[in-house]
Amino acid sequence: MRVRSEPDRPRFALPCLLACAVMAGACRREAPAAGPGERRAEPIPVTVEAAALRPLERTLPVLGTLQANDRASLSVRITGRLRELRVDVGSAVRTGDVLATLERRDFELGLQQAAAQLAQARARLGLPLDGADDAVELSEVSFVREARARFEEAQANRERVRRLRGEGISSDSELDRAEAEYAVTANRYQDALQDARERAAVLVQRRVEHEIAGQRLVDTELRAPYDGIIQARLAGTGEFIAAGTPVVSMVRIDPLRLRMEVPERLASQVRTGQVVRASVAGEEGIHEGRVARVSPALDERSRMLVVEADLPNPGHLRPGAFARAEVVVADPTPVLTMPADALVTFAGTEKALLVRSNVAHEVRVTVGRRQGPWVEVLEGLQPGARVVRNPGGLQSGDPVRVTGEEGDMGSSGT
Repeated sequence: MRVRSEPDRPRFALPCLLACAVMAGACRREAPAAGPGERRAEPIPVTVEAAALRPLERTLPVLGTLQANDRASLSVRITGRLRELRVDVGSAVRTGDVLATLERRDFELGLQQAAAQLAQARARLGLPLDGADDAVELSEVSFVREARARFEEAQANRERVRRLRGEGISSDSELDRAEAEYAVTANRYQDALQDARERAAVLVQRRVEHEIAGQRLVDTELRAPYDGIIQARLAGTGEFIAAGTPVVSMVRIDPLRLRMEVPERLASQVRTGQVVRASVAGEEGIHEGRVARVSPALDERSRMLVVEADLPNPGHLRPGAFARAEVVVADPTPVLTMPADALVTFAGTEKALLVRSNVAHEVRVTVGRRQGPWVEVLEGLQPGARVVRNPGGLQSGDPVRVTGEEGDMGSSGT
């Protein structure tokens, strides 16, 4: 009698069953994904803020360029050889700093010569050789006093002879001699006064020549006319340069001029004294100044009004930089605002997400001015509407949970 043996079971059956069981459990634990039109099951935490009236300034956006306040090519006033050039490109200088010097020896000798001639002129009038006071009483000069004394003596002698001649004591010849002596001394006295006047005029001339010689010695030093920065060196040490030859060029960059152009239709809103806030390309921060100059006429080709503002330079702003600016043309007035971070822009459409009954609702808005953390709302919102800040991927219809409701952020956006 033959016994039938059972067929052998496949050895891989048990591992396969275990794998299927694990996959089935995993499938049961995974939650189904929400479809495009389905609401999320869990509320999304959001922060909201109410649209409210806040004071905003009315500003005029403009474009501009930074320019140096002053620019000059500095030249020497006299001819000479350049002995020393003390600055280089980028050197910061203060008013009165010596930038370059010429050889001084020739001018020092010229000053000594002028001083000697001045001393000689003072001595001829009886003044001390040294001194700054050139005032002199001409009638007190020695040779004038001598001439006057002789004249007075001749005058007295003439009167005495005349009296004696009237008494018959003196002769006619003695009277004629006395008259002649009187005329001669009178002329000599006038000549002495004239000589004294000429010597006084020469003294004035020598004083001026001495001052000119001193000024020429001073002019051997080229000094900075204002605080600024050296832009270029135009001459080299040892070079013989003529009067008027540029040696260096420098610019004043504090304050800087912000040159702006305002369209014709808005030109009437701009006037001197208005606040200007500017941001410079490649630089962080806002730089504030005031409108200092307004052109009296529009540019005939561009129909733009040129406006200039003075901006303090903290040290890193450079002439030629492009700037975006806004001119404050009106004081702050209350307008409806919302946080700028609550505005969502997509494909040219601006919108905001409101919270109503713990559900997000999308609304289209029209915005105006932006100032700091605020943006003006022209259409689409009512005061008190609760808008979601930083909505991210939040969509209309999503359930939300308000975790924070912020009030006014403190400032009006300045």
